[in-house]
Amino acid sequence: MTEQTTAKRLGFFTRLLDDVEAGERYRLAEEQIIHAEANGFDSAWIAQHHFHADEGGLPSPAVFLAHVAARTSTIRLGTGVITLPMENPLRVAEDTAVTDLLSGGRLEVGFGTGGTRESFEAFGIPADKRSEVYGKYLGIVRRAWAGEDIGAGNRLYPSAPHLLDRIWLATFSAVGAKLAGETGDGLMLSRTQPRPADNPHARLDDIQNPIIDAYLAALPKDRAPRIFGSRSLFVADDRKQALKLAEAGLSRVADRFAAAGHRIPGNSVQDLIKALDSHVGTPDDVIASLRADTALARATDIVFQVHSIDPPPEYTLRSIELIASEVASALGWRRSGNSKRIAAE
Repeated sequence: MTEQTTAKRLGFFTRLLDDVEAGERYRLAEEQIIHAEANGFDSAWIAQHHFHADEGGLPSPAVFLAHVAARTSTIRLGTGVITLPMENPLRVAEDTAVTDLLSGGRLEVGFGTGGTRESFEAFGIPADKRSEVYGKYLGIVRRAWAGEDIGAGNRLYPSAPHLLDRIWLATFSAVGAKLAGETGDGLMLSRTQPRPADNPHARLDDIQNPIIDAYLAALPKDRAPRIFGSRSLFVADDRKQALKLAEAGLSRVADRFAAAGHRIPGNSVQDLIKALDSHVGTPDDVIASLRADTALARATDIVFQVHSIDPPPEYTLRSIELIASEVASALGWRRSGNSKRIAAE
């Protein structure tokens, strides 16, 4: 583990968790993505969640991204992720093909199994079968995009073989990363993930570097790596203000964890920041903490979200500005005047 990727691409991610009604959540997320484009970000990503508003506010990513596509022109638009076991895979293939056309070819498609057990039952999928269903459905989407017969002589319309080069797979494990590498897909790393029982204080990059190793080892030599490194990042002009907002947001998360029987060690704002893998403060503060993250240094795409801090909207917009103007360049990003293709050529 010695390589460091250069010429990084910069992304903004949202789970649409502002503490407002759904319509206003969507308006704010749209505003944030437009602002990210204006500040030179290469991509914007949205999460999909069903039913549970405090985990994520958007069940229909293709609908939302088609709407945002009409208000933007260069920024690439991605799903991080579509929870595929809870979807009809042929409709996913159709919806993403149409959304890509409407966006002028700017769609990136991330897939994952989904994590909220209770949601699967409503879709008739036992939660313990989600990995099996995920693999089956992913194969159907690939075949549909490739233009293969999907039954009774039917083939996908509109055709979308190009989307096969824009698949990203989310995983917490080296096994999942190996599968993503073997198929030449992009690898999506989470902003945080559970620590192993035998090493509860492990650093996030200590956990994710072996995942990256497995991906790169399995990747065909003719495929360029695509590694999506997501991190929780909130940047402000004033350190005290940043920490005050971080304490409020992260304390809400800690309270939810406690209600579910999981206690976060410590009680200071710095304890919360460390436990929830967040980067908070002025540009100089977060540059220092992000540079210490050896897994992020290996990412081709550095993607930032303000969750779990979830500051007021005006602070999110300011954080986007500071990331683009001061932080990202210190991590290897250079602003381009043109839209930039993420998928491997």
